[in-house]
Amino acid sequence: MLVFWREGFPGASVEQLCDAMGVGSSSLYAAFGSKEDLFREAVDCYLNTLGWRFWGKLSEGESAREGIKALLLAAATLFPVTNETPGGCMVALGAVSEAWPSTAIEAVRNGRSHWTKLLRERFESAIARGELPDRTDVGRWSRFYMAAYQGMAAQARDGATTDELLEVACSAMAAWPEAA
Repeated sequence: MLVFWREGFPGASVEQLCDAMGVGSSSLYAAFGSKEDLFREAVDCYLNTLGWRFWGKLSEGESAREGIKALLLAAATLFPVTNETPGGCMVALGAVSEAWPSTAIEAVRNGRSHWTKLLRERFESAIARGELPDRTDVGRWSRFYMAAYQGMAAQARDGATTDELLEVACSAMAAWPEAA
């Protein structure tokens, strides 16, 4: 997972993947079938483990605003490059080029679509609870906050600090739609 996260699908060589897992190429292919299948497994692993360090925060807080703020603050804190991770978000930054195999593109697009759906559901819940007016465009705001998350991931990969990412998170929260 870390090799794909750091190098991207095209940049991750089978040799690097084998070294990271401590196996030979025949074992890699026997276990996963192909590099594409291994990538999908790595994306699933990321989504179900590290991705929830951020997205698990979305359900925190009594209001949608508090949940989305918790998500962005977690991203600001956890996105910067460390000795353990390449920074940013593997799914947010993955497969933004058609040069990737379609199966790899599908894996990360599905993850991003799922996260956008979670944002949408949180906005719909906010409308149902009277936190936001019925006229709130849930699609627009879901895409906006997903774009803020993805932008923070890219900036972190480029070396943005936690403080710089916190500024982005605060600016995104300042754009919050009008309350009912």
